[in-house]
Amino acid sequence: MIRVLLVDDQALMRAGFRALLEAEDGLEVVGEAADGAGAVQQCRVLRPDVVLMDVQMPGLDGIDATRRIAAEPGLAGVRVLILTNFGLDSYVFAALRAGASGFLLKDADPGDLLRAIGVVARGDALLAPAVTRTLISEFVTGPPPPDPAAGRDVLTGREQEIVELVARGLTNDEIAARMVISPLTAKTHVNRAMTKLHCRDRAQLVVWAYESGLIAPRRR
Repeated sequence: MIRVLLVDDQALMRAGFRALLEAEDGLEVVGEAADGAGAVQQCRVLRPDVVLMDVQMPGLDGIDATRRIAAEPGLAGVRVLILTNFGLDSYVFAALRAGASGFLLKDADPGDLLRAIGVVARGDALLAPAVTRTLISEFVTGPPPPDPAAGRDVLTGREQEIVELVARGLTNDEIAARMVISPLTAKTHVNRAMTKLHCRDRAQLVVWAYESGLIAPRRR
């Protein structure tokens, strides 16, 4: 059973999400919050598996709430899936750097939302295709990283190769097939890299890969 906390300042949106999720086997809505402060407090009390987090809310917004949740050791098992009407660069990068595990636009199909909750609950990263294009575009057009080698020395050559594949969007099974190793070995390498780089999950690993220069797309 995946336990979900709904965070949105619009009661109608929360009601819609609740109706959708409670109609599915294996999903349970354990609580709601109308702002970021309430989200943090509810996480401390309820310890949900996944938080569906709106971005723009009065008081503490979704980005700052995500940052506070990610910073608390006692909430290490809580995954945040950002839901917003806006696919703007600033939201994408702020959410991922704050510790969000995924980012989905509110106009996504209900089936996509349900799959996203499952992906994030498993500890994997999820970015909507449009958001992925935005993320890569930013690193293609932006300035080079200030220190391209930062952090790379803690990874083995094999780990760097696997992190690069993660950043290109490959799953553990796809990485295993590409490198002719078992999916379990691929997962072990990914987890070891996240531990060494102090990345909360695969989403932050992707950000690190670009910011460190491990992934260097051709710049326009």
